[in-house]
Amino acid sequence: MRTRLTWVFLTAASLAGGGTVVAQRPAFPDLQGTWNGSTMTPLQRPPEFKDRPAFTPEEAEEYVRTSADRVRSRLPSSVDRQMQVDIDADSVEVEKMPLIGLRTSLIVDPPDGILPPLLPVAQARIAEKPKRSFEDPETFGLAERCLLGNFGASGGSAASPPMLPSVSIPSFYRIVQNDTHVLIFTEWVHDARIVRLNGTHLPPTIRRWLGDSIGHYEGQTLVVDTTNFRRDTRNLGSSERLHVVERFTRVDAKTLRYRVTVEDPDTWATPWTAEWPFRATDTPLFSVECHEGNYAIENFLRGARAEEQRVPTTTRR
Repeated sequence: MRTRLTWVFLTAASLAGGGTVVAQRPAFPDLQGTWNGSTMTPLQRPPEFKDRPAFTPEEAEEYVRTSADRVRSRLPSSVDRQMQVDIDADSVEVEKMPLIGLRTSLIVDPPDGILPPLLPVAQARIAEKPKRSFEDPETFGLAERCLLGNFGASGGSAASPPMLPSVSIPSFYRIVQNDTHVLIFTEWVHDARIVRLNGTHLPPTIRRWLGDSIGHYEGQTLVVDTTNFRRDTRNLGSSERLHVVERFTRVDAKTLRYRVTVEDPDTWATPWTAEWPFRATDTPLFSVECHEGNYAIENFLRGARAEEQRVPTTTRR
């Protein structure tokens, strides 16, 4: 059962005594609620659809049908064959991740739907990433170390801007507001980003996993400016000079438009912008707990699959 928090503002006259209590709507746009920011529309336009901003209906249907195949193709070669087999149409929740119309990319600028070229300094930074070693936990990914949680392509947190959707699991968010702050809570490993309204950024010497977010309202839009990222929070390979501006606009009762502009003078040749809708949902958020170095679930599931293959189908109950 959900509980709803109702904000009631009392006029000065009513507090003075004798006046009528008046409930007023907040002056800022109401962005509160649980939102599904998932989509199967790719961040970048696939090469086979170069110069084509839209799928045909038949191409869109096929793109959704082959979603599990694309997830498997992105797995590193070190992932064993059994795990690749386990990823099928049932494990990719396509019903929660619809295409955005017939669009072929979330990126709207550049117009070709492709990320700007990586600068040489970024290519060198990405190339020098340490090889993953069980002898050195520092070489593990941030999600494996339970520092940030993201199952998508960005490499940072699902709550860290740009809040790019995962390629295989839904991206659910809860937004809570008051007069001075906005909280953006993500289901995946329950990261929470706090946006200070009408504030100023922290000194550049103070770095945060999710960056330092300040915001203000422009009409019906919440504008969030985020800087001060840590060097090891690499969203799509970005550097600590990453600068992200997000715009959250309530379009109607069931839709929140999310538009994000990203620039990083140490990563991309030019800024880029992506846009897609968040949809209101009554789906309860799961409690995603992270246990560093715990491979027990993976191992017993692999054992169960091996047992299924060993026991003849006719003997199974």
